[in-house]
Amino acid sequence: MKIIPTTIPDLLIFEPKVFGDQRGFFLESYNQLTFQSLTGLSLNFVQDNHSRSGKNVLRGLHYQIQQPQGKLVRVTSGKVFDVAVDLRKSSPTFGRWDGVELSGDNHRQLWVPPGFAHGFVVLSEQADFLYKTTDYYAPEHERCIRWDDPEIGIVWPEGIEPLLSGKDQQGLSLQDAEVFA
Repeated sequence: MKIIPTTIPDLLIFEPKVFGDQRGFFLESYNQLTFQSLTGLSLNFVQDNHSRSGKNVLRGLHYQIQQPQGKLVRVTSGKVFDVAVDLRKSSPTFGRWDGVELSGDNHRQLWVPPGFAHGFVVLSEQADFLYKTTDYYAPEHERCIRWDDPEIGIVWPEGIEPLLSGKDQQGLSLQDAEVFA
């Protein structure tokens, strides 16, 4: 497993070793000891989630203001542009974002720490998105920031016409959103 840093020090891209031949491939998608030795983090993942979305579906930018979730995210088929925004007011990178392409072909994963908003847009016809979380889903604490907030300034891939849920259409600006201390 290799770590690729992002522009935000706590946000990390993981690239697993992939062993493949004409029959297919094998990779170790998660190993607690390896993750801990590479990051120094001792985490307890409590929930695994799987979503399937069609082209141009944009989910996010989601976070939980209480019971904040760290997420280890990956795509098993298809391709997405995945984004995280630092919402920790005390962080030197508060309000900054970074994004990475995750796909069933590149096998990369993104570690999104608690205190970040997270979202993605599907670039392929369909994508299966899997993620492990460090806390349970708590809809009463879920919040959403606008995917196109000019204060954050996310540069989404060109040519997308985002399909949003009703909840995501109601996302707040960073200026109006609850954030972390």
